[in-house]
Amino acid sequence: MEQDQRIGQRPLNRQDCKTLALASLGGALEFYDFIIFVFFTVVLGKLFFPPDMPEWLRQLQTFGIFAAGYLARPLGGIVMAHFGDLLGRKRMFTLSIVMMALPTLAMGALPTYAAIGVWAPLALLLLRVLQGAAIGGEVPGAWVFVAEHAPRRHTGFACSVITAGLTVGILLGSLIATAINVAFTPQQIADWAWRLPFLIGGVFGLVAMQLRQWLHETPVFAELQARKALAEELPLKTVLKRHKHGVVVSMFVTWFLAIAIVVAILMTPAYLQKAFNVLPVDSLRANSLAIVALTLGCMVAGALGDRIGSGLTLIGGSLLLGLSCYAFYYTMASDTSQLYPLYTMMGFAVGIVGAAPLVMVRAFPAAIRFSGLSFSYNVAYAFAGGLSPVILSLWMKYDPLAPAHYLLLQCALGVTVGAYLFWLQRGNKPERLSYSIS
Repeated sequence: MEQDQRIGQRPLNRQDCKTLALASLGGALEFYDFIIFVFFTVVLGKLFFPPDMPEWLRQLQTFGIFAAGYLARPLGGIVMAHFGDLLGRKRMFTLSIVMMALPTLAMGALPTYAAIGVWAPLALLLLRVLQGAAIGGEVPGAWVFVAEHAPRRHTGFACSVITAGLTVGILLGSLIATAINVAFTPQQIADWAWRLPFLIGGVFGLVAMQLRQWLHETPVFAELQARKALAEELPLKTVLKRHKHGVVVSMFVTWFLAIAIVVAILMTPAYLQKAFNVLPVDSLRANSLAIVALTLGCMVAGALGDRIGSGLTLIGGSLLLGLSCYAFYYTMASDTSQLYPLYTMMGFAVGIVGAAPLVMVRAFPAAIRFSGLSFSYNVAYAFAGGLSPVILSLWMKYDPLAPAHYLLLQCALGVTVGAYLFWLQRGNKPERLSYSIS
């Protein structure tokens, strides 16, 4: 027992850093493949739907295809988590990358509506569903993987590095989208240049697959395997029967995380262009700055979670996000000259999502951790991330500042969940939520 405590309290060593670097870089490349779609929703809407369709309906249907990727996440995540709990964490890493790279390459080669009619949006939808299934296993698998490699006192930071890596994938998408908008005219992009980011993404997927070959199975899973302590029944069955509290808390945390990322980071560039006539190049540059700040904010939030607990970190971060998103959206409505500093500030505040994985990995014991985290995260993300673009597309018809009001509601949720976690921590009730990473 004393030896286990010493291991848990040790500092991060060179092998830990190598594992974090490889896992987060691979995750960044895979997440780029998943989100590049959102940066080209305007042009994809024009190319994959009838030209005589009303603009608001075209965008609604394009965001609907984007949302389909989120709605497909639970199935892919549950299946991969099941085998991750029974066969090993590392194997599922490789599978998720293959499932992401091939559909992304195929998107870059798709014929448009002008060439094959209604089959074009249907094919795009199918490929988006395959991407969603892949990312459903990737994100929770990465958190579990690094949490089981890192010492316990650095679990929050380790998981936040993975989250920061995923945001680097968003940054990469934003930078490439910016470069394409700078290098090509709108007509060239509509003709052929829109294909480039998807083809590049397929190559990224192959690179990420090679990176994963250098990773080793987690010591926690290896010990479970050696002790024959793996789940004796279907892991998800155990989760739903014995760990409902962990599922509910993880779902609320995920709901907050999903909407903060989708609305503030992924949807805002297109929103700025439509609502406030910000040039695509300017909105994407500002988005890149916001994502850099978000990456830093994630790691700060993860480190704070290790030091002061997830509850206080969520409370403080949610309040900061509420203030910054109010300042950003309300200022943009009257003065877009402050775009860069205000979007950067909001991006840093969105980094509070870096504290969320610590809550989730500690909500389930090791034998069913992958399944518990994956089910909770993917089901909640499917609803929050998948429905938010559709809800906002309809809401913005009546309220131009709908994204601001939507985010403020989520910040209230973040404060509420943070207060509950703080109560658990102060009330000495670890048995209701927190387990050692072992």
